[in-house]
Amino acid sequence: MKNLFSWQRIWPHLIAIVGFMILAIIYVSPVLQGKKLNMTDDQQAKAAAKEIVTYHEKTGEWSQWTNGMFAGMPAYLIAGDYPTSLPTKLGQAINKILPAPANYLLTGMVSAYILFLVLGTGGWVAALGAIAFAFSSFNIVNLEAGHVSQIIAVMYAPGVLAGVFLAFRKNWLAGSALTALFLSLELYANHVQITYYLGVGIIVLVIVESLAFIKKGEIKQLTMILAGLAFAGAVAVGAHTTRLWNAYDYTKETIRGKSELSAVSTAGTAPKQDGLDKEYAFQYSYGIGEILTLVIPNAYGGATYGPLTNSSDTYKTLTNRGVDAATAQNVIQQLPLYWGEQPIMGGPYYMGAMIFFFFVLGLFIIRSPLKSWAAGVTLLYLIWAMGKTLAGINYLFFDYFPMFNKFRAVTMVIVLAELLIVILAILTLTRIVQKKISWKELERPFLISLGVTGGLMLILAIMPSVFFSFQSASDAQHVEQFAQMTQDKGFAQEIVNSIVKDRAGLMKGDAMRGLIFILITAGLVWLWMKEKIRPVILYSTLILLMIFDMFGIDKRYLNNEDFVSSFAAQSTTTPSAADEQILRDTDPDYKVYDVSSRQGPFNSADASYFHKSLGGYHGAKLRRYQELFERQINKQSPNINVLNMLNTKYIITADQQGNKSVQINPEAFGHAWFVKSFKIVPNADAEMAALDSLKPKQEAVIDQKFADKLKGLTLQADSTDKISLITYKPNELVYESNSKGEGLAVFSEIYYNVRNEWKVTIDGKPADLIRANYILRALRIPAGKHNITFRFEPVSVAAGHKVDLISSVLLVALIAGACFVEIRNKKDKPV
Repeated sequence: MKNLFSWQRIWPHLIAIVGFMILAIIYVSPVLQGKKLNMTDDQQAKAAAKEIVTYHEKTGEWSQWTNGMFAGMPAYLIAGDYPTSLPTKLGQAINKILPAPANYLLTGMVSAYILFLVLGTGGWVAALGAIAFAFSSFNIVNLEAGHVSQIIAVMYAPGVLAGVFLAFRKNWLAGSALTALFLSLELYANHVQITYYLGVGIIVLVIVESLAFIKKGEIKQLTMILAGLAFAGAVAVGAHTTRLWNAYDYTKETIRGKSELSAVSTAGTAPKQDGLDKEYAFQYSYGIGEILTLVIPNAYGGATYGPLTNSSDTYKTLTNRGVDAATAQNVIQQLPLYWGEQPIMGGPYYMGAMIFFFFVLGLFIIRSPLKSWAAGVTLLYLIWAMGKTLAGINYLFFDYFPMFNKFRAVTMVIVLAELLIVILAILTLTRIVQKKISWKELERPFLISLGVTGGLMLILAIMPSVFFSFQSASDAQHVEQFAQMTQDKGFAQEIVNSIVKDRAGLMKGDAMRGLIFILITAGLVWLWMKEKIRPVILYSTLILLMIFDMFGIDKRYLNNEDFVSSFAAQSTTTPSAADEQILRDTDPDYKVYDVSSRQGPFNSADASYFHKSLGGYHGAKLRRYQELFERQINKQSPNINVLNMLNTKYIITADQQGNKSVQINPEAFGHAWFVKSFKIVPNADAEMAALDSLKPKQEAVIDQKFADKLKGLTLQADSTDKISLITYKPNELVYESNSKGEGLAVFSEIYYNVRNEWKVTIDGKPADLIRANYILRALRIPAGKHNITFRFEPVSVAAGHKVDLISSVLLVALIAGACFVEIRNKKDKPV
């Protein structure tokens, strides 16, 4: 009897995994020299987390709050640890198998390999599908950008689907265990948007598979499957209770929550809705024609800026007008080639010409509900990716579909559309290689598919300008930019006209490239069906063809030049002279407003690496802070009183050459102060409007919601009343106050108290926290000398850790139980 874990059963998969490791390392070979990928978003994340990481290194404790970004926010949205969550520890261990970013590519290939094995493919075909999925240019482009959590979520998605498919293939216990394992790793990635889109697809899959069981009358089996999957989902979610609970509470207070300002207020405008603003959510949307980039990557020019060759029209225009060759060569390295409508394009999301051919063929020859699911959900995902381009449909989803309005950059859903396309393509190839279809049955759909895919490529390779203008809405701006460089607007227009021609040339080149790959693929299929090549030749050629195709496109956006030495990577966190000047200040809790970054203070966390910054970089900012910034700070004449009440002691500016300098603000209010008076206002609009003329050093404005906490308070100002910060930790602030009468103190700290997370005590006795001046903390303090402590203790962390632990134990039990049953069943089977 073959043992379940015999060498004969395991070695092909071990070879596949070793092959995946080698392939991942080959793609990012500079990591073997100790080099690192210079990922912008990763650098921003490290800057944002600097205060809490430093605090952890000194104390061993992870603070749940940081003042390093946006004047203060929950730190669990940036960094931290989940000590009782087994999937978190497992995910961290998996990430250490290979150096980044090879580790993420390996994860994606293994995850997809498992999926395709579950779907019944052989090892060779499963490996081919794994490579196609992991090396989709979506993953490569986003690795280059440093969208690490997004990539991890994407790479675990096939494994989640594998578990669901396995459960519905009448191995409900093993399927449930596999689902729980991969879903828990998916949630570890902490990218809710990708998980949400994946969840929608899985719900549709469960419905489709359930209807098939109901049709066959297998209700008992279906009940077991659904119960097993429900338990798996509960265990996976439960193992991340702390993380998800934190996110749930925080989301309500962010720009994804509902604004308390009216649509039109005395202070300006703000949408009163639950969720993001439509314009913001759909800022990144595919145009209808831009879907072509899935199969013709340069159909829309590639990245926002990119290089051309010396044979390009632009180079010839420059040199023909007298520009020397060296200058012309330099100019064509960074040209505005992307002509779509998205504000920034890191690169197209190419899925492979071979996959395109097999997908179209699969629409004709696959006969199962799985095809309807894959094709239907792919169409839904493509519709979502087009965002405002299909506003009539997507605005309905935004307004009425649960949680849809919480997310922006809907174009990222395209990666899951690619996954489903790869699934259908691999199932098609499996049907062919396993000879489940004869050439007589295949011939007609084969020729139609070749005509559709190859014909599309041929037409666009020959006459793309018949269908597309290749002109960008930004071309007029580009003319002005070149006019400044050349001092000749006519010459500038010639340059832009040449760029338009080169954009067409880029489409032609990639369309012809795709045609060649499709013809080779079709030729291999024909030879196989005619029994003119052996299996090893077919499989190895297809895999090599896939690698050559995907690497050829991927290397345009992530190549060896993107890796830097460890020393160079560290140099990005070297303080400037301006930073060093500020760092001489021994005050533990002042704020810095950095307006020197070209990205703007709310799109850069650079200052957070060294200081407690008013700005930062995060997808979920506190809604009230965002509104305060937009209405009071981010305008031609910022409200200096608002900057002062936030204790903005330093402002970093830069000249046109990028040289930074420091402006000292001597009027910053400090850590806390007693006000002479306060006024109660009825709502958020009145709060915001009051800030226009408020003198916050003397007076506080407070929402009616907190009026009961101020009953009976009469303020009698005394110049000797003082309150000062005596101890600072990110999650604990201790003040000492001394006042002749009962007073109202305002603190230059951000108010956040969804579930009374900030525990406030006066001489060890609980006190009520009040919100003042729209965003700050305030406290009613008795007369005399007192010690005041603020400590951030979210109930979601204390209680969540316990649920994490219980769920982790259940996860292990589920997986162990499934393995035990599987081994027992194998032993019970005769040889």
